[in-house]
Order: sequence, then structure tokens, then C-alpha cells
Amino acid sequence: MRIIRSKDFTASRAWGADDISNMGGTTVRLHWTDQPYKWHVNDGEEVFAVLDGVVDMHYRESGVERVVTLEVGDVFFAGEGCEHVAHPRGEVRVLVVEREGSV
Repeated sequence: MRIIRSKDFTASRAWGADDISNMGGTTVRLHWTDQPYKWHVNDGEEVFAVLDGVVDMHYRESGVERVVTLEVGDVFFAGEGCEHVAHPRGEVRVLVVEREGSV
């Protein structure tokens, strides 16, 4: 048993993570960041839940870049092949569920 207070979590670098669980090859990680990630396509699906802060999620559909603002409690689902990049507005904490070893 473990209790995680996400608002208390920080990391020494952008996108630092607390590896909460690996469930048969699916990882659950709590990330802290104050910097954008990089454009990427995951190896499989990804669930991205904002626990603290605000994130502008950029993604491409048919080559067209779109942006959606995610606030606390919002979840972004990136299906296979979804190219995306998260841009936090200041410090954020996000829970990411994805295949182990995914970008």
C-alpha cells in the first residue's frame, strides 16, 4: 500500500518521474515538469491526466497542428500514431499510463 500526494511531488529535472507501477508491461508514472516535452508518437496508446497545473497539449491530425488546454482533472488520450507534445504553463504534475519503454 502506498499513498502518493501528487501536489508534493517534485523532480530534479523536467519530466522527472515517480514510477508508481508496472502492470504487466503498462507503466503508471507521476511526472513533474515546468518545460515542454518533445514532439513524439508513443509505442502504443497513452493516457495523460493532469493532476496539478495547466498543460497546452499540441497534437497533429492529418498534418494539421491543434492545441487543447488541459486543466486539473482533464485526461488526454493519445491513440496509436497520435503525434503530440505537452507544453506546461508553469509547474505541472501529470499521471501518464503507457506501454513500458514508450517515448
